[in-house]
Amino acid sequence: MPETRTLNKASLVVTMKILIDARLYGLENTGLGRYTMRLIDSLSRIDKKNEYFILLREKYFNQLNLPANWQKVLADFRHYGFAEQLKLPGLIKSLNPNVVHFVHFNVPVFYKGPFVVTIHDLLMHREKGIKATTLPAPVYFTKRLGYKTVFRFAVARSLAVIVPSEAIKKEIIEYYGTPKDKISVTYEGVDALPGGKNTQALLTKYNLKPYEYFIYTGNAYPHKNLERAMEALAHLNKEREEPIAFAIACARSVFTEKLEKLVSRMDAQKYVKLLGFVPDGELGVLYKNSLAFLFPSLSEGFGLTGLEAILSGSIACISDIPVFKEVYKKEAVYFNPYEPSSMTRAMREVVGMQPGERVGRIKNAQKFAKRYSWDKMAKQTLKVYEDCAGLRPGK
Repeated sequence: MPETRTLNKASLVVTMKILIDARLYGLENTGLGRYTMRLIDSLSRIDKKNEYFILLREKYFNQLNLPANWQKVLADFRHYGFAEQLKLPGLIKSLNPNVVHFVHFNVPVFYKGPFVVTIHDLLMHREKGIKATTLPAPVYFTKRLGYKTVFRFAVARSLAVIVPSEAIKKEIIEYYGTPKDKISVTYEGVDALPGGKNTQALLTKYNLKPYEYFIYTGNAYPHKNLERAMEALAHLNKEREEPIAFAIACARSVFTEKLEKLVSRMDAQKYVKLLGFVPDGELGVLYKNSLAFLFPSLSEGFGLTGLEAILSGSIACISDIPVFKEVYKKEAVYFNPYEPSSMTRAMREVVGMQPGERVGRIKNAQKFAKRYSWDKMAKQTLKVYEDCAGLRPGK
């Protein structure tokens, strides 16, 4: 039997057993981790009726305090590995849930019970070839075959597919022919990050000056398009006596190592600041004191970090890809992410804003961003569970 922690269930009226695969819980897992954390936080506050099982890695098993209708289950298997494919089906079956929610596409292909899956993006459908990986070619193509197999299974066998935007819904329909009524769009929420009090000390720590840098947070995968962003800023800095910095907050990975080499090759050390992982308590301050959040991605599922920057008091300067146009509407400065000259023009527009115009744009964008609520997303997700709980796979 799995190791579980059962909390006091006295006087509970349970109508449905829901299992959430939360092994990606934690900010070290970037957007996936934040999505998982906020989903659990909101559901634990708004749903006192149903019974929940939550699969967790060892790191967070003892850290979470959950209500009486939640059980923590230790499932210390890393994602994308053989263990999750071979061991998870039996573990889940032993708990006998009415419905399982896999918060990412990595569904065990031997699991035969009812489940819903969240598909955040179709990145690996777009990014192909050796440039999209750091792995040797044979390993990469083997993993890619596994990815396509698991992804197709997740979409085809699920009772429902949850996506963060209409743009991703459209892509899934185009790639897989999935019926549109099987796909539910649940926009993600956005957090107001703490502002902090020691602004100057924090800026000094990262060697930044207020309103003299653009900032990006996330990972350094190729589709994030950071090389073109650095090229665009280099062009802008040729027009200036004092260079504008580009602060990149990324946890270390093989892709950040490649980024470091790229910075050196471009001789961009004077204006590119690689900050490493920055906690939320500091990130809000860095956002607020930046010229803008620079988001040059070629592909995204939603684009949460730019909204966080807006709520923190900055401007979003972002790609004109369909999902960003859907999520940000008129509350951003857009550019063509494939053309560094277009990016340079957008940066120049941000730098040249008068104080009154800047303040007005930020206030309007902040009001707009507050429409994105984690509680609203959780309520919509709960409705998907309820709609699916009585069904069987393939029906």
